[in-house]
Parts: sequence; structure tokens; C-alpha cells
Amino acid sequence: MSEQPPSSDHPDSDDFADFDGIVGAETDRDPDLAVIEAGSRTLRAQAGPPQGDPVPTRPADPEVDKALREVEQELSTRWGETKLEPSVQRIAALMDVLGEPQRSYPSIHITGTNGKTSTARMIESLLGAFELRTGRYTSPHVQMITERISLDGAPIDAERFVETYRDIKPYVEMVDSGQEFRLSFFEVLTGMAYAAFADAPVDVAVVEVGMGGTWDATNVIDGSVAVVTPISLDHTDRLGTTPAEIAGEKAGVIKQGATVILAQQPVDAAQVLLKKAVEADATVAREGMEFGVVSREVAVGGQLLTLRGLGGEYEGVFLPLYGAHQAHNAAVALAAVEAFFGIGAQHARPLDIDTVRRAFASTASPGRLEVVRRSPTVVLDAAHNPAGAQAAAEGIREAFGFSRLIGVVGASGDKDVRGLLEAFEPILAEIVVTANSTPRSMDPDALAAIAVEVFGEERVVVEPRLDDALEAAITLAEEEGEFAGAGVLVTGSVITVGEARLLLRKG
Repeated sequence: MSEQPPSSDHPDSDDFADFDGIVGAETDRDPDLAVIEAGSRTLRAQAGPPQGDPVPTRPADPEVDKALREVEQELSTRWGETKLEPSVQRIAALMDVLGEPQRSYPSIHITGTNGKTSTARMIESLLGAFELRTGRYTSPHVQMITERISLDGAPIDAERFVETYRDIKPYVEMVDSGQEFRLSFFEVLTGMAYAAFADAPVDVAVVEVGMGGTWDATNVIDGSVAVVTPISLDHTDRLGTTPAEIAGEKAGVIKQGATVILAQQPVDAAQVLLKKAVEADATVAREGMEFGVVSREVAVGGQLLTLRGLGGEYEGVFLPLYGAHQAHNAAVALAAVEAFFGIGAQHARPLDIDTVRRAFASTASPGRLEVVRRSPTVVLDAAHNPAGAQAAAEGIREAFGFSRLIGVVGASGDKDVRGLLEAFEPILAEIVVTANSTPRSMDPDALAAIAVEVFGEERVVVEPRLDDALEAAITLAEEEGEFAGAGVLVTGSVITVGEARLLLRKG
């Protein structure tokens, strides 16, 4: 597989010299991977993030692993993340008995349909680069439950995760006894995150909603900055059937006097969000108006950006992530951090450009157009709705020179699977449909029936087991030969991607 080389018409400037240094420091380039293909010099994609794997593995200590498994088992007896009773009553009761830990630090609250986790990671990187101690709460996890709670830019260690759970468990049981419904899996984890952040203590929390906004368990914080990433149709049974209805639920994170950072939105969604901002006397910064992406070009291992923030332009920013959608996420993250520091309201000077460059260059987002293996190249993307699939497909077209791409798709039954497959159809030569290990996973035969309608019977392979599906896809890709440029895309669900990531990185 080959990546498109960076443009050769860069101006000879100090900024681009700095960029070359960042690329050299952040990308472990092996000259043996350079190949001659179709008469042009290319470089195969990196396998994995440049600074080691940001996803934790099971604890090496058997006792710690046993304790973690016991906690995971206890949490699994609670309502899962797709079963909920829309209310913040239970989480508010838990916060009350814990002494309101979420009030002990300022917060940046992130909602939207797609891009929340990547944006949260970028915000975390920026704040950390400016020497603030951060706590990040995101969901779902790719491989390990401990990924959801991060301190200082790294997942909380297993021992601390277990200790935090044991610390709040008596209070959780106290709240359970006084409520009609027990606290859910997500509500308990949210309580753990807020308690862990207070205990650290952190200077700022970066919090991603689980679903929606108004009644989401995370919405017991008063985020001084509210971020809304692009809204599209997802969770329509819970949030509404139009972007405007979904925006109405997500607007609940906009608090009185906050600063609202709005990514580009459908017109009807933007109207709802702006109305809520007016009602809350909030200050609004809109992508494409007050901030945005000035320019971007494909570079080895990612892309080179010029971003316009609230305080000015930031040139020569290397982002080691693929796709236009990640460039837009970067613009949103930068504006959110500027707003947190008072830029645009109290003063207009930009953030230190070198610090911004270092922060973005160190960003990783596992399972988002992530290369985990080469020969053939295997890319993971957690797209699970049509908008996410469209963004991923465009990113692959732009950043990778695949001559033939095989898809491995395992999706959840409650998603718009047809829309997802239709978005990927133009870039996939063949598709292997499969399932992940969860009950929510769509039956492979049912998925195959839809895939045949979209792709045609001759382009669809069914492999119920994910490991068999990966092997089948890699075999199909290898048929073109080592240097032919074929690849594999694993997608359809965060869970599918996480399980595939574990299988591939062990292999």
C-alpha cells in the first residue's frame, strides 16, 4: 500500500523547516519500506501511532487483572449503554453523596454525532502541551475499559481504576437503594471519572457525552466551553429523526454564559443550537466564520494544516491523522482550547505556535483510519453511521493509493446499515461481512442480505467469525501480490474495530 507523497511545492520557509523536523521526530520512517510503484517513489504507511500504542493492554500482574475482571463483571450486571431511562436524577444523586466532585475543576463538554472522541483527544493534547493537568472521559472504548478515563493524556492504570470503583461503590449502592432504577453501567463509569479527576486533581476535564446531551449522564457538569461536532442521524430512536430534533437534545450541554464552539452543521441543526445559545446568553464561535481550516494537504503519515483560530492563523501544523474530517476536528479543538484560555473574549493574541504544533503532532486517535498492519496494509475505522462512513471513505481516497480495497464489516443491528454500506461501496472491491462478540452485533446472514443488494452477490463473502473474516480479507488482498497496493478496511462498529485491533496486533 502506498501513501500519496507530500506536495513538492512547499515554500522554502522556516515554518516548513520546522514541519520537516516535526515529521522527522514523530514518524519512524524505515527506508526499507520505500518501494518503487508505478514509476513514482512512495512510502508505505506507518503501522500504528508514532509514539507507541495509546491503547492499554490487560494488566501483567495476575492479581490486578483478576481484580479488574471482577469490576468489569460487576459493571456488566447493570444496564448497558443502549438501555437507559432518560434522566440525570440518578447521576445527580450520586454526585451529591460524593460531595459534587465534578464542581472542583472547569470542564470542556463535547457533544455531536461524529468526531467527538478524536476532538476530545486533540483538546487533551493541546491542554497538556500548555502544562495543564487534564482528565479525559470518552466512550466507548476500543479495547480496554480503562481507556475511557484518562489522566495526564494516558489511560488510568488498572490499579487506580479498581481503587476508584471500590471507593465509590458504597455510594453507588446507597443511590441504587433510593432510586426506581439502579445506576447504569455508563452512569457508574461517569461517577468514577468525575471522582478520579477530583482526586488527581486535574486542572481541566475534557468530557464527551455518551448520547445526546440534555439527559446524558455527563450533563451534571457546567462546561465553560461547550463543543458541538457535526450532527447527523444516529440513535434516531432516542434523539429524534431529523438533525434539528437531535440538535435539540444535544443543545442541553450549552450552559448559562458558556462559550459554544460549533463545527459545521446542517442548517436546521445550526438554527436550534444558535437559539439555545441565545437563551443561555452564551458566546458562539462558528466554524467557517470565526475559525476554520484555511488549507490542508496530504503529507506522509497524516496531513499539513493551516488553521484559523479565534486569535489568528496557525501555519505548518502537522496532524498525524487522515481525512478532511480530522482537519475540521483539529480546527474545532483549537478553537475550544483558545476559548478556554479566554482568546476571543478577553484578548485576541494566538496561542504559542510551537506548542500548538507539538500538541497536534503527538495526537493519536485509535480506530480512526488507523493503520495497524502492512503487507497488505490493514486500516481500522470505527465508522458506524452513514456520515462517519462517508468521511472515512473520502479520507481513504485522499490519503491512500490502494489499487484494490477489501472491506471487513461487522455492524450493530440498530444502525443504518444500508446507508453505511452504500457510503463504502464505491471504494470497496469486495466485502467480507462478519460479526463481533456482542449481542448487539447484526447477524452476518442478515448483514449479507443487505450487502448483496448494495454490492451484488459476487462481491460479498460471509464469515461469521471475525478472525476468519480478517484472514479471508487479507488473503483476498494478497492475491494482487506484495507490491500491488491492495489493502483491507475493517469497519462498521467500534467494537468490531477494537476486537480486530486486538487480533491483528497480537498476530
